[in-house]
Amino acid sequence: MENTKEMRTWLDDLNLDHPLVIAGPCSAETEEQVLKIAHELKNTDVSYFRAGIWKPRTRPGNFEGVGALGLKWLQKVKAETGMKVCTEVANAAHVKLALEHDIDLLWIGARSTVSPFIMQEIADALNGTDKPVLIKNPVNPDLSLWLGGIERIYKSGVKNIGAIHRGFSTYQKTKYRNIPEWQLAIEFQNKFPDIPLINDPSHITGKRDMIFDVSQTALDLNFDGLMIETHYDPENAWSDAAQQVTPETLVQIMKDLKIRKESDEEAEYNSALNNLRTQIDVIDNQIIEQIGKRMVAADAIGALKKKKNVAVLQSKRWNEILGKMVLEGEQHGLSEEFILKMFKAIHQESINHQEKIING
Repeated sequence: MENTKEMRTWLDDLNLDHPLVIAGPCSAETEEQVLKIAHELKNTDVSYFRAGIWKPRTRPGNFEGVGALGLKWLQKVKAETGMKVCTEVANAAHVKLALEHDIDLLWIGARSTVSPFIMQEIADALNGTDKPVLIKNPVNPDLSLWLGGIERIYKSGVKNIGAIHRGFSTYQKTKYRNIPEWQLAIEFQNKFPDIPLINDPSHITGKRDMIFDVSQTALDLNFDGLMIETHYDPENAWSDAAQQVTPETLVQIMKDLKIRKESDEEAEYNSALNNLRTQIDVIDNQIIEQIGKRMVAADAIGALKKKKNVAVLQSKRWNEILGKMVLEGEQHGLSEEFILKMFKAIHQESINHQEKIING
């Protein structure tokens, strides 16, 4: 699969003067609920109305969607509002039913993308369709696996494709439901700049009050659009209540987001500059997070030293670290002077943490 401008045709043909917006409830619950939300999103920046009708749940017993019945509700949305509609498909049977009901766009979820067997089954069922198909990143941060899933869809004759960045699962406690790993999305864009890339801040954050900030970061990184879960009564939604916003909130988010314009040379320069600065911001945040994790380990070492009555400073170990890091820094174009200053500061903070534990 090679990058070509044709990969953007389905999106460019919409002739939007704003980022693509896909919005609607996490789950289709009732016909009334679906139609009410759709009518509230009509005449907004929303181009595709989304609703999950087959819901892959981690454990059985949770609401797993209304099933094929929801496809008829989506048909009513099209008829009554004129909006295009979309839903997630997870196997060949889903694909067949969705195509039979003329669903305008399909997406493949993270739990499906992780399996080449599932992706091939879906690809075979999609063979030759002209419907846009969006592929979410797999649950684990594996760019090759994500691209492999996209390639399977592409090789089945589907040319209208796109990708959805919804973050990655982790066992660690973070402020995100799924950590964004922006650098991986940036690498995706570098390899395939013309595959439309949509951000899913709802699943990245898991919290509605974080959706704006993640959406803005995505647009600053040249993402083509957003998929935001929207419900008229989020608190009582049957699934993912904490991450859904009201239609009014969605409209306000779209008003407040800063959209770059690329109409002249100066705008192109500012766009490139903003993109690079956002990449630096992302990396800086990762540096802080990693140093924070290092200090957690330092605290544990301090507790162990206190228990065994061992001195905080271990000169031999410290000199080994410095020598190793100087060599590592050289491989990344970093001067010895910089490495020494940085790691001396980190080492001092580590000592401070350990002394606090020991003296506390």
